[in-house]
Amino acid sequence: MSVTEVNDRSTALVATSTSKATSDLLARAFLDILARASGDDSKSMLRSGDPDDPIEKLLDDLSSGSSRDDHASIRPDVAAIAILTARTLETVPEMIKELRRASPVVTIATHNPEYVALVAEVLEACAFGSDIRVQQNGQYEPSHHRRSALVISRDGTGSGHTPDRGNDAIAAALHAQSPIIGVATDPRRHLPRDLMRTSEHHLVLGDLDESAVSLVIEAVTGSVPANDIDPELARAIDVSDLQLVIRKRQTPDECLKKLSEIVRNKDLFDDSVPKLEELAGYGPAKDWGLNLASDLSAYKRGRLDWSCIDRGLLLAGSPGVGKTQYAKALARSAGVPIVATSVAQWNAANHLSGTLQAMRNAFTQARKLAPSILFIDELDGISDRSRLQGDYVEYWSQIVNLLLELLAGIDDREGVVVVGATNHPDMIDPAIRRAGRLDQTITIEPPDTDDLCQIFRFYLKDDLPDADLVPLALAARGRTGADVESWVRRARSTARRRDRALKIDDIMLEIKGEQAKLSHDLRNIVAIHEAGHIVVGAALGCYEPDRAWITHNGGLTIGEVSAESHLTLRGLESIITMLLGGRAAEKLMLGAEEVTIGSGLGDQSDLQRATDIAYDIETRFGFGECGLVRLPDSSRALMLHDRETVASIRNRLHRCHLKAETIIQLHCAAILEIATALRDEGYVERSELLQIFKEHNLDT
Repeated sequence: MSVTEVNDRSTALVATSTSKATSDLLARAFLDILARASGDDSKSMLRSGDPDDPIEKLLDDLSSGSSRDDHASIRPDVAAIAILTARTLETVPEMIKELRRASPVVTIATHNPEYVALVAEVLEACAFGSDIRVQQNGQYEPSHHRRSALVISRDGTGSGHTPDRGNDAIAAALHAQSPIIGVATDPRRHLPRDLMRTSEHHLVLGDLDESAVSLVIEAVTGSVPANDIDPELARAIDVSDLQLVIRKRQTPDECLKKLSEIVRNKDLFDDSVPKLEELAGYGPAKDWGLNLASDLSAYKRGRLDWSCIDRGLLLAGSPGVGKTQYAKALARSAGVPIVATSVAQWNAANHLSGTLQAMRNAFTQARKLAPSILFIDELDGISDRSRLQGDYVEYWSQIVNLLLELLAGIDDREGVVVVGATNHPDMIDPAIRRAGRLDQTITIEPPDTDDLCQIFRFYLKDDLPDADLVPLALAARGRTGADVESWVRRARSTARRRDRALKIDDIMLEIKGEQAKLSHDLRNIVAIHEAGHIVVGAALGCYEPDRAWITHNGGLTIGEVSAESHLTLRGLESIITMLLGGRAAEKLMLGAEEVTIGSGLGDQSDLQRATDIAYDIETRFGFGECGLVRLPDSSRALMLHDRETVASIRNRLHRCHLKAETIIQLHCAAILEIATALRDEGYVERSELLQIFKEHNLDT
């Protein structure tokens, strides 16, 4: 390329890129080196042919001796990493000069494991002079005839990517006064310990922005985009996306169009979901979300400091209440992207290192998109460390510890609001719910009748505009928004197959059809069981029921156990008695031979929860036969093989069951009235229960 050609091209570059281009002197030099090394002179990022130009001087200093290949071209992902690496090094004044002439020790955190090898490649090609031999294999061999540099790159996937490996190479390089750069996803966990101890500069690879994307497109296509790049688009782009859509012979604007399509397919900005304002049935969670949306709007305008914003929420609720929909609606109302993940996705990796990296990747992506919502589903899949036993203690402890670290890293996740979802908040490690993490828990209750009317209207959209939806809502009491969506969808399918418009009766048939899955006798058993819990809890004053209903496969009662009941032996035994009240009601109202296995099905069954409390009384709280002692949680499996301990637990459960039977005998009429209403209507709400309690002199 001639000097005239360079001058002509640089004039256009100045006109379109202005100050952003001038701030990327080192990045342009790196791109020019990579282009020359690939033999593609047409991609030179020079801005003039003036020998006094600072970029020309930098290029002359950095790129001497480059090889050439007329058929090669700089790859978009390499170009992007070159730009980000150059910008990272520029954060330290005269870092390039130090790397070429002195012996600095530097670490670079990439956060993304896919970037580690590319950063090391760019450093070797661009950061050191041609007189320096760069060694990258983790073994350092000093040369008497030529200066050496050591680059250690670790993405965390290798068995040797640990702090205790590679320290001998660090010692040798330090002794030879060679420059050392360590590149890793998480330097503290992956790089040699001595490198971290001697590092003078701990750098972090930055994120793509609109000027970086524009520069990548220019480096590959030879031209800058005519249109401005949306900052939201730039934030949502990954380096791997650039490799998919930017081509040498495409126009810059064609590249941008394809980038937009790639980002749209990620569902980070989903305009198809409703806003939180449009949804019903979320109660306090909706209020919290709308307040957050307002705060994030102020934060984006620079009117509110990040420290003033709620940064974490734990959403609790039974399956189908709409926890995932809530998170998406919250993101849309706030006008921010959402990164949705789950513990199941993290655990899909074959090894622990893959699980830990998946966790880091989720937080990294959310941080890159900040302000953003990071939604973590199935959070109860990460166990409470106090309940861990056996061979999996170390495995799960590392997962819990990393999650705590990521949640607590407020400085590293500015602009990221974490929303966790769980069906079982009591199974989550208490440390996750401490201040600065997910320190607020809101339970999404099943919608009431008014909410159900609004939910039906939302899913019906323009269908049945003048219909009275109250009968549908009454029939659907106790069910969730997910159920409503399913009923409406199936009802539409029925009407479509019959080639007619949707009718109210179509939806009612779907609702009644599910309720009919339980036989009359089984509905009666379920109703008596739930009534037993309600009456025993009310009589003991330890439980305030809110509502009860019969589902298509059983029954469910929602209520609140008083906080005081968890503090004393009397209170704990009252909770056990309430939990066993359902089984006791079956025995007394139906006969001992008709008692079902429902109380003992699953890890969250009545009998399991009652047994857990009885075990804690014996071994943790100092109230049992063992006396004033607290045994470690790791001894649980052993203690359950001890005859005396098991006998103590069994005797306590037996006494509480007898107490439940006594209460049920005293309040048979109340149980029958609640059970009849529940069996016939499928649902009983708090106001009805309180009226029955009042009529039968039951304390609440």
